[in-house]
Amino acid sequence: MVDSVDPAKSAEGASEAGGDLEFEREPVPERARLGFRSFLGQYASEHVAGTELMIGPLFLRTGVGAADLIGGLLVGNLLAVLSWLFVTAPIATRVRLTLYAHLERLCGRRLVVLYNLLNGVMFCFLAGSMITVSATAAGVWTGIAMPGLGDVWPTGVGWIATTLLVGALIAGLAAAGYRVVARFAELAAPWMVLVFVAFGVIGLRELGVTRVSELWEVATTRIWPGGEPRPGSPHFTFWHVCFFAWFCNLAMHLGMADLSVFRFARRSWYAVASAAGMYIGHFMAWLSASVLYAVQLARDPANEEVLPGPMAAAACGVIGLLCVIVAGWTTANPTLYRAGLALQAIVPKASRVSVTLAAGAVASIAALFPALSMQLLGFVALYGLLLMPMGAIIVVDFWLLPRLGLASWWAERQRLAWYAPAATTWLLTLLACAALVLWGGVEIYFVSLPGWLLAALLYAGLSAAWQRRQQPSS
Repeated sequence: MVDSVDPAKSAEGASEAGGDLEFEREPVPERARLGFRSFLGQYASEHVAGTELMIGPLFLRTGVGAADLIGGLLVGNLLAVLSWLFVTAPIATRVRLTLYAHLERLCGRRLVVLYNLLNGVMFCFLAGSMITVSATAAGVWTGIAMPGLGDVWPTGVGWIATTLLVGALIAGLAAAGYRVVARFAELAAPWMVLVFVAFGVIGLRELGVTRVSELWEVATTRIWPGGEPRPGSPHFTFWHVCFFAWFCNLAMHLGMADLSVFRFARRSWYAVASAAGMYIGHFMAWLSASVLYAVQLARDPANEEVLPGPMAAAACGVIGLLCVIVAGWTTANPTLYRAGLALQAIVPKASRVSVTLAAGAVASIAALFPALSMQLLGFVALYGLLLMPMGAIIVVDFWLLPRLGLASWWAERQRLAWYAPAATTWLLTLLACAALVLWGGVEIYFVSLPGWLLAALLYAGLSAAWQRRQQPSS
């Protein structure tokens, strides 16, 4: 097991040094740990989000059938919950460091700077897509020109002003820190869940469902009939849906980004709270959003635009618009919080608040370009793939290396700024995955699992060779 610093002593030192309550570089002390309800609220609200109103319709555009969609979501979301529960949380509650402090001890500062830069930028882009979603709701009130599926550039001054205002509000809340983010999520989650249920119920009634016995027939004939995908969309099967549901949060669970979240948990089993996000958000909310899109197509088959604001307004009026705005906030807030931690680790002398606000500015600029959110299925797959190898490295370093008679946190032990086995593993894994996609004909949704396993094997082998070669001179 990793030799960790005593949390109580570290917290005492941080307090004497005048640190804030985020413990960016120290283990979270017992007095600052949070109960189960905080994580239940965060995961429910983070994954019952405005982006669900993007992903649900995009599923429908892939031509996936009802049985494949529902079965894939049930299995894939279960695998995601188990990944948080048995992979991420046990390490988080033992070490209690942010992902970035953990990696610095493992990989060395120079490598972590590169990783943090990529991680922070990707988090900013992800938050940007959520800001875009909220802006489509705010734009309904202001009557601005909305982006379409094929748009890349901002659609006008009104879109720019609305998006930047929404981004500024979200960044300000994220900068307040994890406790404020968790509290906001806890308050917003129950209301948002009810509104998403209403989206589905109202949409089903408009599609002709008056009794439960009619539900499956409508689902298989009017909502997810299967068949050919729409132009520009991939064709999804059960396995596409399953792997997408499992790996759309790959960076957070098997990629270990949520070490930064679960370091606050009193017990590792609190990770079962992720089921609230997966089955309320990535199951019920995705299906409800698909229903809304089916209603839109039933009203006007030529209207294939995916705009959460107008779809929600058509179903629930002002309440629907408010839900989209708040849902965008509750997802973007923790995402920007994570981005701030990543970028603050690069410039540790800068305050987390200032760095988080800077990340919010980057996310707001990214949100101006609608192509990011309109291609969300592919983006989240790419995002998880780029960061995935480091998650495998952390797992092997923590659990496997000590059992092989090797040392964990080798970079810290040897005071290295660049740990070659970790860097080589990351590079070779990404090259192998790229080769599978570009030349092997494997779709991006299916390369993350073999990539993670390859990274684990590479890191174990390279670390063994490196440490045994270096040991005599240590």
